[in-house]
Amino acid sequence: MELNYFFKEFNIFNLGDHMNKADPEKFNGNKEERDIQIDSQIINQITSNLSLTLPLTISLYLLPLIVILWSLFIGRFEVEPGNVIRILLSPFIPIEHSWTNAEETIIFQVRLPRIIAAVMVGAALSMAGAAYQGLFKNPLVSPDILGVSSGAGFGAAIAILIASSSWMIQVFAFVGGIVAVLCTYLLSRLYKSGQILVLVLSGVIVSSFFGALLSITKYVADPYEKLPTIIFWLMGSLSSVRYGDIIAIAPAMILGGTILILIRWRINLLALGSDEARTLGINMKQITRIIILCATLLTAASVCISGIIGWVGLVVPHLGRMVTGPDYRRLLPMTSVIGASYLLIMDDLSRTLITTEIPLGILTALLGAPFFAYLLWRRKTGWA
Repeated sequence: MELNYFFKEFNIFNLGDHMNKADPEKFNGNKEERDIQIDSQIINQITSNLSLTLPLTISLYLLPLIVILWSLFIGRFEVEPGNVIRILLSPFIPIEHSWTNAEETIIFQVRLPRIIAAVMVGAALSMAGAAYQGLFKNPLVSPDILGVSSGAGFGAAIAILIASSSWMIQVFAFVGGIVAVLCTYLLSRLYKSGQILVLVLSGVIVSSFFGALLSITKYVADPYEKLPTIIFWLMGSLSSVRYGDIIAIAPAMILGGTILILIRWRINLLALGSDEARTLGINMKQITRIIILCATLLTAASVCISGIIGWVGLVVPHLGRMVTGPDYRRLLPMTSVIGASYLLIMDDLSRTLITTEIPLGILTALLGAPFFAYLLWRRKTGWA
């Protein structure tokens, strides 16, 4: 019954309930034959489930493209849909110039970089959150559990006090996030046992410490010039993103995301527990370091250009599980796709709902918190 055990352990394709309904007494023959028949029933259930989820999966993978195209057409500055299409095609094919320079600037220099940044940040935060939830075996874990957001916030606040140049704010925020996670890891190494639990507790300590430093920075900041800038940055926004910012964070995101995709099958084995994973040849210390490093790169790179945007890395992985189940071979790519679409939709709402832009962190919290409460209510019997 190895197949039976495997699907029960990982609840692949959400078959936990079906597994319990496979009654050996309904099958004839000896024990080995009954096991084979039960395994065949499980495979048939998988095939049936795949026939239902495949169209939904394909639709979700196409969703970012649809949202990207839709986002190019909306904004406070109205551009005719025909002109939007012509502007987008103009670099590739010769088209009569029937649009204004202002419209071209709006599409290429304002909307397009912002859309690309929203897709990248949403995918990165979602992947980081899913990876941490698998590492810590806890559905309530978010990308900032090890203090990266607090460290990045403090770094950005220091940069704003020194000078308000955007590149310095991004560099200080990125370095601050990396330093905070490094402090968390080094603090956890002071203890020899219970490494995962100690790592979480160390993250709480470091987050509180950098949060206090951030509060001190806001206290001493000029209340008329520097303090509003710090507060607005902390609320999260993509309004000032340009192509240079995207190019700067792309290497870190590509590196972290690619490695997580390549090792995603190993995250499945972490669900078995440390002893079982070691028996299967998994180096727990090494895989823990790799996941932390990759998730930190993704989160720090995201925060340095967008500010602190909460709930994306916490809620989106659960949306992915509702589609694919907890198998990380399918969950991690699906999570990145849903996260990219989700944050892009939130950014569209932030710039179109009212005349002034709503910070992204406010919108994601307003929508994310009630939805997460719904998920808690829906999964009364426990998490898969």
